[in-house]
Amino acid sequence: METLRQELFPDFVDSAHVVRVLVRLVMATILGGLVGIERETEHKAAGWRTQMLVALGSALFVLVPLEMRISDITRVVQGITAGIGFLGAGTIFKLTDRMEVKGLTSAASIWITAAIGMAVGAGMMGPAVVAVVLSLIILFCLHTVERWVRPWRKNRSSANGSGQGQP
Repeated sequence: METLRQELFPDFVDSAHVVRVLVRLVMATILGGLVGIERETEHKAAGWRTQMLVALGSALFVLVPLEMRISDITRVVQGITAGIGFLGAGTIFKLTDRMEVKGLTSAASIWITAAIGMAVGAGMMGPAVVAVVLSLIILFCLHTVERWVRPWRKNRSSANGSGQGQP
């Protein structure tokens, strides 16, 4: 058993350390999944599994340098942010015939899920949980408000004659 522990977790000196790392990775996965539930219910490509993987990966990218005792992980955070930007950009597309852009909410949810994963990886569970709660409020509750505002916004833009709406 000791050989297995040394192979799997060579730098971990005690079981509490292993549990702490496992809790962070599992917690990041669960919190990412919670954000992904709304995307899944809306049948979006960046759904549940995507959000879970983004949170898990972000947590691991932060956790590894912390475990290696690297004091400055700002470059890691910059790398995650840039990589997530590319992933998010892949979810956005423009429908030229209808002059509308799709996928912005999915891209934003990937972005916040990465931030949640980074927070959990750094051991900041409280801010991560608050961010998940706020994200769920935005994704679920404001969706209803958006459905109410959308017809009002269309009526207003057609009334001004431009068809494009006010800036």
